[in-house]
Amino acid sequence: MVGSPTTAPQDGVSLEITRSPGCKVTAAGAWAGQDTRMSTRDIFPLEGGCDCGSLRYQLVKRPLIVHCCHCRWCQRESGASFALNALIEADYLIDSGATPQIVDTPSESGKGQKIARCATCYVAVWSNYYSAGPVIRFLRVGTLDEPDQLPPDIHIFTRSKQPWVILPKDVPAVEIYYEREAVWSADSLARRLLIQPRIDAYQSTRVAADR
Repeated sequence: MVGSPTTAPQDGVSLEITRSPGCKVTAAGAWAGQDTRMSTRDIFPLEGGCDCGSLRYQLVKRPLIVHCCHCRWCQRESGASFALNALIEADYLIDSGATPQIVDTPSESGKGQKIARCATCYVAVWSNYYSAGPVIRFLRVGTLDEPDQLPPDIHIFTRSKQPWVILPKDVPAVEIYYEREAVWSADSLARRLLIQPRIDAYQSTRVAADR
């Protein structure tokens, strides 16, 4: 892919990215041509859970954004060609079944992630990364009862995607990561600002703990 490189944070790390040609950014902070069906349809709450049914949850608000990640770490952890994650404030993902088992798992940044799994069948339902901690959950879209309701808003880390995966031309794609202000909707950016103090507080505790 060609384009102007820039930097953006992913899991607490500054990364160089290049924008895909033809993906233009609108003043509203969304990629031109982006499919906005998720933001206009009244489909919430959505329900989901694990294979055995003991761990259930409700997604009561639309995600901030849905990532289709093609990085090697997501390929390895999912055992598939990519991972589909919906980023959502923890307050809007309501546990309605058994308490998940939190598993500390390595990440590419070296700072780790916490994956919530069913304690019985061990299916992963969501995770927390170092950058936002417990404030934002990365929900595994495939664990929804109707996962087709949340198509990806953007494909990330396409530099390592499987060569036989054909990306749709009308969905933004970047080789590594992106600038949040250029991709997220205005509503999602506003919601992110509301939880920023909680993220800052979490980061302060992590910095103190790492000393």
